[in-house]
Amino acid sequence: MQAADTVFMFLATMMVWIMTPGIALFYGGMVKSKNVLNTAMHSFMPMAVISILWVLVGYSLSFSPGNSIIGGFEWMGLNNVGFEPGPYSETIPHNLFMLFQMTFAVLTVSIIAGGIAERMKFSAFLLFTILWSLIVYAPIAHWVWGGGWLAQLGALDFAGGNVVHISSGVAGLVLAIMLGKRKGKSESAPHNLPLTFLGAALIWFGWYGFNVGSALSINEVAMNVFVNTAVAAAAGIIGWLLVEYIVNKKPTMLGALSGAIAGLVAITPACGFVTTPSSILIGAIGGAVCFWGVSYLKSKLGYDDALDAFGLHGIGGTWGGIATGLFATTKVNEAGADGLFAGDFNLLWKQLVAIIATYIFVAVLTFVIAKLVGFVTSLRVNEEDETMGLDLTLHGEKAYHESL
Repeated sequence: MQAADTVFMFLATMMVWIMTPGIALFYGGMVKSKNVLNTAMHSFMPMAVISILWVLVGYSLSFSPGNSIIGGFEWMGLNNVGFEPGPYSETIPHNLFMLFQMTFAVLTVSIIAGGIAERMKFSAFLLFTILWSLIVYAPIAHWVWGGGWLAQLGALDFAGGNVVHISSGVAGLVLAIMLGKRKGKSESAPHNLPLTFLGAALIWFGWYGFNVGSALSINEVAMNVFVNTAVAAAAGIIGWLLVEYIVNKKPTMLGALSGAIAGLVAITPACGFVTTPSSILIGAIGGAVCFWGVSYLKSKLGYDDALDAFGLHGIGGTWGGIATGLFATTKVNEAGADGLFAGDFNLLWKQLVAIIATYIFVAVLTFVIAKLVGFVTSLRVNEEDETMGLDLTLHGEKAYHESL
């Protein structure tokens, strides 16, 4: 079983890895053509920066024994993290578990880029990601998965509703508000939806590794997660398009892609604890509520969450966390808990505590970190650079060249 689980987790890690280039393409296709490379770079560069940071200190702060708030330093530089199975699995190498979790840390920062597209300075974003990964992501990962206070409380998050999606969505929202609206926001429209479609397909593919791999073993729970993830994404498309058709009378390709992501986000915290019929309902409602967040809430409150980091990941992750408290059942996973519809209210309030704590912690510290970065370099590009396009002014290249 050890060999099978190791191969399984190796493949799952590679699948989650491909999600980050997928996000770069997904986001890149939704901005103006003059900003596609800059937008993709914001999502792609964490693969370099956060990977090194994770090996040096991030993994230790997130998962090594420490206290209820943060891990310790005993695994810095992967000290004592080798091929022998680690404390979180008896069947896979410790360093493989570390790499699997590294892809989550990278992905979370990549998602944030959706909130700040087309206006944040590249150097400022890189500095922000380093600080945010250490000060925000590492503690939350420890709270939930490293034996911290939310794990001790009994809150459930199978594959990253709190750790990945709520945290990145809230961070994207705070940055979007601090940066202000894009110049010519009313004229912004996706310049290449086929590129966005390709990105979404890679994200969906990788999400199976993201959710199923979180079981850390080929077992009954893992296969249930596989099925739940597939049907929730499908239901998310249907939920989004139904509401979109009722409101706008036209089902769009971007809506279908967004609905799939919304369904996937919503099922992520619940996938290992709920039945398949519950997953369909969770995904469908996820698509509907994320459409509301993107189409109504954003315009009502007036913030410019450029590529809907909060609308998809923040709102979808919030619903997923609540849904876990409603639909979870120990009939699916004995290591979980019974939710409200299984006759126990306790899990629901624990989920609400986890969600509220994550919102407050992420919002406050994201604001503080952004202010600190602002003392070093301006957060936003100047008006001339924004008008010319960030691909040319910040990176000296263009995505598209006219052929003679």
